[in-house]
Amino acid sequence: MITVVGSIWPTELSLFFKTIQTWLIEKTSWLYVLAVGTMLFMVIWLMVSRLGDIKLGPDHSAPDYTNMSWFAMLFSAGMGIGLLFFGVAEPIMHFSAPPVGDPLAIETAKEAMKITFFHWGLHAWAVYATLAVILAYFCYRKNLPLLPRSAFYPILKDKIYGRWGDIIDTFSVIGTMFGVATSLGFGVAQVNAGLSYLVETIPQAAWVQVVLITIITAFATVSVVLGLDGGIKKLSNINVILAFIIMTSVLLLGNTVDLLQSYVQNTGAYLSDIIHKTFNLYAYEKKESWIGGWTLLYWGWWVSWSPFVGMFIARISRGRTIREFMIGVLFVPTGFTFLWMTVFGNSAIDLILNQGAMDLVSIVNSNVPVALFKFFEYFPFSALLSVLGVILVITFFVSSSDSGSLVIDTLTSGGAQEPPVWQRIFWAITEGVVAAILLLAGGLEALQTMTIASAFPMIFLIMIGCFCFIKSLRADHLLLSSVQNYNSSVQFSQASSSWKDRLKSLTHHPQFTEVHDFFKEIVRPALLELKDEMQQHGLKVEIKELAERSISLVVINNDVEDFKYEVQLRSFEVPAYAPEDNKSYFRAEIFLRSGGQEYDIFGYTKEQVVADAVTQYEKHYHFLHKSNSELFTP
Repeated sequence: MITVVGSIWPTELSLFFKTIQTWLIEKTSWLYVLAVGTMLFMVIWLMVSRLGDIKLGPDHSAPDYTNMSWFAMLFSAGMGIGLLFFGVAEPIMHFSAPPVGDPLAIETAKEAMKITFFHWGLHAWAVYATLAVILAYFCYRKNLPLLPRSAFYPILKDKIYGRWGDIIDTFSVIGTMFGVATSLGFGVAQVNAGLSYLVETIPQAAWVQVVLITIITAFATVSVVLGLDGGIKKLSNINVILAFIIMTSVLLLGNTVDLLQSYVQNTGAYLSDIIHKTFNLYAYEKKESWIGGWTLLYWGWWVSWSPFVGMFIARISRGRTIREFMIGVLFVPTGFTFLWMTVFGNSAIDLILNQGAMDLVSIVNSNVPVALFKFFEYFPFSALLSVLGVILVITFFVSSSDSGSLVIDTLTSGGAQEPPVWQRIFWAITEGVVAAILLLAGGLEALQTMTIASAFPMIFLIMIGCFCFIKSLRADHLLLSSVQNYNSSVQFSQASSSWKDRLKSLTHHPQFTEVHDFFKEIVRPALLELKDEMQQHGLKVEIKELAERSISLVVINNDVEDFKYEVQLRSFEVPAYAPEDNKSYFRAEIFLRSGGQEYDIFGYTKEQVVADAVTQYEKHYHFLHKSNSELFTP
């Protein structure tokens, strides 16, 4: 609807945007600041607490991507175009027009870098990490859809599949759409500026930007059709390589030692001042316009992007522990971002302070997208750097668009991991149309306003999601500790009567027929007998089998976690040090509801299999007792 209105009444929509932005800045800035600060402290607490041991997936799961590919996709989805757009411009803006202090002074330069770090640092990634870890946990740990609605399962239960869930996901679609459109708006403005700089006959104009959006959206459509591994992953790796080349070139061609010293000092200054800046609203100085144009814009940007980036990060993070996830998401991209901002920001400030490059200040104040290319003029190989800069903006543009399209596809298709191709194409095109209409309706200011406005409802949804997540996580940790640490009265051991038998079991690697016979002759009868006995005690028990490769005994409980004891036949490669020539062997491993327990029961007697299942059920029963006690203890 907003897109249609903007195409018919662009002037009126622009005025409407300005009214909304003024109200939000004056009345709700404290809420944005408090919410983002809360998210940062929550993710740090999760990282250092015992809850960080829990995996985003079953206990036996492993990460789907290497660390390098994971970091590359994190970086491309979470920052991308913004670094190129603001890397030179923002430090100069704070340096030439600081919120407090004298312009163009040494102390102001230090403060300018602290403010830049503050806007692009831990807070941004804390917002992403908060929603991402919630979604990954409920999807991969609790087997719920990879949708924002799943975060509300602890309080809404099955209602998440109805109207309430649709409302939550709708807000997420709106926030994602305008967050991505804002990024595309910044990106196309910079592509236009770069092309105009390289080819003087190309003007900087709205119609050129619309044409560029059309062309680049076509590339993004091709990428999103190729999917996560075929398009987005490869583009993300290209982005990181190009960004590293450009940043390293500026670092080596500039004052390398001074920049590295500045990087260390800037990081230390940022960390020493982080609490003050987190909650600083300039309440005594009354700088609403500065807050609205900078901090509030960024916080709104990160929050509105959180469904998009959060879902994307969640999708690529299965199998990592919460602690590993938080360290990777919070510190690795932030460290790279700080180095980028130091290399470009401090180099630009040094040019102004020590080389009289005042034209950089005037360019930033009059035409921000051109600032990066004007900055390159002060370095050797400036034309090559500019060409690489334009290419990087385009690849960031494409990866942001196709990542956003993939996420919106998932949202609108009920959490499907591979949405229909036609739907991916539809949303990729729609994002380009929205970005073009908003640019025509009010330029970058309209995009900024929609970013802040669309973030407003998302703040409340994220905070409620945090409550649900912590509630479920504590119960999960209690279950995990009960299973691992509770000592049952029913202890047993394998029936190895001598050390020779024990040695034989260690060196022998059974083949499929041996383990399969054990499965049929020992495991299945044992679990069936246990099922009959449990039913006589009033328990609701089911036996589930899958192609004679797994069998599970499930005790169904009302309003609490079901108990599952599953035996799976799993294949492994025989280790190189083994004295056998077989290439593979099989194990009869135990899986509980929380995932694989990584121990093998092959060789157990029927009584020992039953005893093992009863022991695990006793541990689960202990968990139910503990969780019930915690729930009702005043």
